[in-house]
Amino acid sequence: MGKEDKDIEDGTMAKIGKAVASKCHREKKVSKASVLLPPKVGSDESTLSDLSSAFHAALYSDNRYRTGAKVKKAAEDLASVSLVAEGGVDDADAAAAAIESGRALSAGVFLAKDIVNAPHNVLNSESLANTARRIAEESGGLIACEVLGKEECEARGMGAYLGVARGSETDPQFIHLTYKPKDGEVSKKVGIIGKGLLFDTGGYNIKTSMMELMKFDCGGSAAVLGAARAVAAQAPEGVEAHFIVAACENMINDKAVVPSDILTASNGKTIEVINTDAEGRLTLADAMVFADKEVGCESIIELSTLTGACMVSLGKQIAGVWTSDDDLAKELEDVSKVTGDKTWRMPLAKEYNAQLESKIADMTNCGTRYGGAITAALFLENFVSKKKPFAHIDIAGPVWSDKTGATGFGAKLVTEWVKRQGQQESD
Repeated sequence: MGKEDKDIEDGTMAKIGKAVASKCHREKKVSKASVLLPPKVGSDESTLSDLSSAFHAALYSDNRYRTGAKVKKAAEDLASVSLVAEGGVDDADAAAAAIESGRALSAGVFLAKDIVNAPHNVLNSESLANTARRIAEESGGLIACEVLGKEECEARGMGAYLGVARGSETDPQFIHLTYKPKDGEVSKKVGIIGKGLLFDTGGYNIKTSMMELMKFDCGGSAAVLGAARAVAAQAPEGVEAHFIVAACENMINDKAVVPSDILTASNGKTIEVINTDAEGRLTLADAMVFADKEVGCESIIELSTLTGACMVSLGKQIAGVWTSDDDLAKELEDVSKVTGDKTWRMPLAKEYNAQLESKIADMTNCGTRYGGAITAALFLENFVSKKKPFAHIDIAGPVWSDKTGATGFGAKLVTEWVKRQGQQESD
C-alpha cells in the first residue's frame, strides 16, 4: 500500500478488494481470510466502503440459466473475511457501517447486471416493472413506486414513448420510483432517467448485426434501478431522488411505428421518424418531460445505451457525457473518478442541430451518420428546460463485456451522484 502518510489514489481500494476476492476464489477450500490494512485505510470510511464494494462485486456469478456442472460459484467455501487495521480503528461502528455501505452498493450493481444479462423471454417491460415494485417493497419505506399504464401515459400526451411501444408484445410500463430520506428533510430534488428498451430489433429499420446483444438496450434502466436499490440501502440525507424508466420493446408488428410517421411528445414537440432504430431517444423524450415538468426535478441526468457512434468514439470502457452545464460536468467527472465508472465529456456542437431539421415537423429523430452521438444529445435537449442542469450519458460501450457479459456500469456512478446532491446542500 506504500507509505502510511501517502494519499490513496482513486480506484486503489477497488483494485485491492477485487484482488482479495480473486485470491479467495483461486485458493480452493478457503473458509476464512484476513486482510491487514495500514492505519490510514482502517480509519477512512470511504476507502473501507470502496474495498467492500469491489470485493463483493468481484464474487458475482449469474447462475440463473445454468444447470449441473455448468454452475459457477465464486469462492464458494469462503465464510468470512476479516479486515485488520494496524493500530486499530478510530470508530468501529463507523467502520462497520462503511463496510456494509459497500456491500449494499454491490447489491445494486448485482441487480444492474441481472437485468442486462436476462434474456427477453424472461425479462420484458412488465417484469421490469415488477422488479421496480420489489425495490420499493424492500426499501423499508424509503422508496415509493408508481407504474403508469398505457391510458395514464396517453392522458399525459406521451406520444413519442407510446409510438415506440406500439410494437411491444406487452403494454408500456412507465416506472417512477421516488426516494425520500428518513427524516423527510429535502434540500435538493433530482431526476435520474434510464433508457428501458427491453429488446431492440431496430423496428422496420431492422438491425443487420448485433441483434443477439440487444437485450442490453435496457442498460440505462438497469443502472438506474440498481442505483435505486443501493440508494435506499445507504439512505443518504438531504436529497429526494426520482428514478424514471419508460419501459417497452422496439419490435415489428402491424401497429409498429414506420419511417415517416410523425409523433407528438408530451411537451407538444412534433418528431418525424426518419429511422425506427433511433427509438430510445423517443422514449427518453417523454420521460425527461415528466421529470422536468410533472415532478419538478431541479437537476436531471439520463443514462442510455443510445448510439454506436459513441462506442466508435470512446471504445467499450468509457461512457460519453454531454451537458451544457459546467458545474454538472464537473460533478460527474469527480464521481466518475471516485467510482471507477469511466466517463468523458463530449462536445455539444449546436451547429449540428441542422441535421435534425424536418421538412414537415419540428424535428427529425436522427441526423446523418456523421456526429450521430452528438445529434442524439442535441435531440434530447429539446425535452428539458434550457435553464435546468441536464446531462446525457451514453453508456453503450461499457455496459457490456464480450468476455463476462453485463458489467453493471452506471449503478455506482448514479448512487454516488445522488448521495452528493444532498451533501452539497448541507455543506
